[in-house]
Amino acid sequence: MSFPDALLDTIAVIDFETTGHSPQGGGRATEIAAVLVRDGAIVGQYQSLMNTGAWVPPFIERLTGISNEMLEQAPDAAQVMREVDRFAAGCGMVAHNASFDRGFWLHELQRADCAPERAPEFACTVKLARRLYPEAPNCKLGTLARHHALPDNGRAHRALADALTTAQLLLRMQQDLQREFSEQLQGLPVRHELLARLQGVTRPQFGRCVAAYARELSQRRQACLSLA
Repeated sequence: MSFPDALLDTIAVIDFETTGHSPQGGGRATEIAAVLVRDGAIVGQYQSLMNTGAWVPPFIERLTGISNEMLEQAPDAAQVMREVDRFAAGCGMVAHNASFDRGFWLHELQRADCAPERAPEFACTVKLARRLYPEAPNCKLGTLARHHALPDNGRAHRALADALTTAQLLLRMQQDLQREFSEQLQGLPVRHELLARLQGVTRPQFGRCVAAYARELSQRRQACLSLA
């Protein structure tokens, strides 16, 4: 069953590498990646180191492999954020442990003088995994990748590798939701808005939440068809 483009959406999966745990604690971004997902496939990617002038502590360098010398040659952070903001424009946002990446996204955009008028809602694959995969040993990205036998995308704690793995996890989640709630969805796409709703409810509430979403999306489909 095919649907108008208006029923599909593009999701930007974001991952940062940073010098610390939060912008409020003085952390700055050192690398960002954005992977675009649409209609069940990865359709684009962006990655760049970014020079904020911040110092990378030795333990962060060991964790990520990103050194101060590498960042000296990297593009200015403001330039990178303007580029990735354009790349992800109009997309729903997803990240693994989204509160971390959302904080750096907003902070670095603000420093680049391109903060959004309204802060975007991030769907969090950690929150969703806790509800969808209670049998998994934990919800670390590497653990979930092994649990679902996702492809190896290279060194963990590099932005593009982690963003690609999160995007593949997201695609698996969308497939699992389609399969489990096929009766309610009737082939309707699992959009960012449904993911954002599901992360805020308990597992027993999923059926009711999906059914309400499907009714709303079906109404939009009918409206699109009537205008065709």
